[in-house]
Amino acid sequence: MDLFEYQGKQYFARYDIPVSPGGVATTVDEAVEQAEAAGYPVVVKAQVQVGGRGKAGGIKLANDAAEVREHAANILGMDIKGHTVEILWVELASDIDEEYYGSFTLDRAAKQHLLMLSAQGGIDIEDVAAKDPDAIVKLHINPVDGLSAEAARQAAVDARIPERAVDGVGDILGKLYRCFVDGDCDLAEINPLILKPDGEVHALDAKVSLDDNAEFRHPEWEEYGKTEVLDDREQLAKEKDLTYIGLDGSVGIIANGAGLAMSTLDVVNQVGGTAANFLDIGGGANADVMAAALDVINTDENVKSIFINIFGGITRGEEVAKGIVEGLGRVELRAPIVIRLDGTNAEEGRQIILDAGIPADRLISKPTMLDAAREAVRIANGNGGEA
Repeated sequence: MDLFEYQGKQYFARYDIPVSPGGVATTVDEAVEQAEAAGYPVVVKAQVQVGGRGKAGGIKLANDAAEVREHAANILGMDIKGHTVEILWVELASDIDEEYYGSFTLDRAAKQHLLMLSAQGGIDIEDVAAKDPDAIVKLHINPVDGLSAEAARQAAVDARIPERAVDGVGDILGKLYRCFVDGDCDLAEINPLILKPDGEVHALDAKVSLDDNAEFRHPEWEEYGKTEVLDDREQLAKEKDLTYIGLDGSVGIIANGAGLAMSTLDVVNQVGGTAANFLDIGGGANADVMAAALDVINTDENVKSIFINIFGGITRGEEVAKGIVEGLGRVELRAPIVIRLDGTNAEEGRQIILDAGIPADRLISKPTMLDAAREAVRIANGNGGEA
């Protein structure tokens, strides 16, 4: 679950990370009220979960109530990369001497937490990495050991943070790590992390992604769910309790297991296609689950073919096949299905599909994941030859 900036700052504040005073507004009058409470000058900031707000005109400095009214009126309702601005964050403006970057995430390959720190903040870390990879310090942290104050300070030194900011940056890194771990974040990022003229180090922005798997530990997250931005596909998937992420491609993906689903996306890309989604049905590939998955994918008008990739382990092949056949009886699909079914009782499953009498141009079975991916991409690309 991705938080808005204002929610991320509120989350940071729980862990004593210094943030600018401010408030949320959904109308022009509320924006003025929040500005009066914060004190001038203020910054009026569009709250959308996408980068490039400043370049799009979604972040404006205001020195008085008249300017707040002007900026708030212009920003509310603005479209920023397909996201409509409905919420504003109005905060006290900060004097800035320097801008840094700091974040914690999980390096799954290394099975450790990862700190990234740079003295070059305020721009996308990807741009920094492309232009000057040595400008980013990467520190792996064993979750058992955690991040010591000494290690946090040394990371600041290694990142060539100016001496007068090293202690402040080290202190905030310690707090940000505690937010990342105790707050069950997938990502906790500050960009920019600023140095003020008085020497204070301060979080000027907040990007926080929460680990949905830890939601049972955080009843307070329920409020965030009410403001979560989902497209129509994702909203339907959430209602059907499916693990789904919408993408922009033309091959709909259904797989059992997150790892297999990710591999399926990779192989579709490998053979020249683009995935329309990530959809993991887990181990419960019964008729209800499969029908729900097909229903969600069927709402995506960009889907030209559906690739069902099942490797039966605990889930048996014949149960998967029954689910597909029954699911097809409930959902009238616009796009044909290509299926790869392997593993436990796969032969029985393939026979069930064959006996169902589904037209060959509507459900195509392939023996391997690569063969199935090629066929799904061929169909999605308009039958224009194998990719």
